[in-house]
Amino acid sequence: MKSLFPGMINPPSPDDLFLSNVLAIALGSSVYLWNARNSSISKLVTVDEEDGPITSVSWAPDGRRIAIGLNSSEVQLWDTTSNRQLRTLRGGHRLGVGSLAWNNHILTAGGMDSRIVNHDERTRLHIVETYRRHEQEVCALKWSASGSQLASGGNDNLLFIWDRATASSNSATSGFIGSRITRLLGACLNSIDTGSEVCSLLWNKNESELLSSHGFTQNQLTLWKYPSMVKMAELTSHTSRVLFMSQNPDGCTVASAAVDEILRFWNVFGDPKAAINAASQARAEPFPHVSRTRIR
Repeated sequence: MKSLFPGMINPPSPDDLFLSNVLAIALGSSVYLWNARNSSISKLVTVDEEDGPITSVSWAPDGRRIAIGLNSSEVQLWDTTSNRQLRTLRGGHRLGVGSLAWNNHILTAGGMDSRIVNHDERTRLHIVETYRRHEQEVCALKWSASGSQLASGGNDNLLFIWDRATASSNSATSGFIGSRITRLLGACLNSIDTGSEVCSLLWNKNESELLSSHGFTQNQLTLWKYPSMVKMAELTSHTSRVLFMSQNPDGCTVASAAVDEILRFWNVFGDPKAAINAASQARAEPFPHVSRTRIR
């Protein structure tokens, strides 16, 4: 397939394609928007040289706003319909923001400084919770469908499950003169040493399983039973780091994209018999050249 952006080294995350059929891609210090309806390309923003490059992007649930993580440790919020910057979130990290995930009005940012910070976009004092257990860069973040549990993974090979409901309070002085706020420290429910870098995470829809993708040495996808975190399966067809994963609307099939430039489809979640029946009833296979694997 011909590249829309010849200078792009890594493919975009499937999570960056929202319901509006607009794909957001970060290249260097700029964010571009590709409209799937008419194949038009527009530039949303080019950040200042001292702030770039852009290290992460994530659409807000409304499909209009986008969060942009920067190497300078800041996060910018933009309105893509008006090409207008809404605000800048500062103070959460000391290094670049490598991962982002939305949970309604909460924007979660994972940093190269190993911190995870929850920002409430509605408030002036936006830092509301902090998670501190990772030892290296946080590469992957994913909220469960209920918004109660957060899964995080990093370069330290660790996978954590956090519970927002049981967070503990910690009083701290804010950056505003005379202000004192209470920040919550996220409660860790479970942690797993996966043995390799955690690049991407997906919950199934009923939150009974969690899928993680990895880098060196096996470049595998690992399926975990939740909440016990017992390993259920390992999928090892990719030959290089598995950067991204995304689910189809029914939640049963997962697409994985890796540095090996291969897109694979997996029947991971849900009833495999139902998936087989659905496939047999389909009139045509939309991606006949794409590898598909059923694990159970």
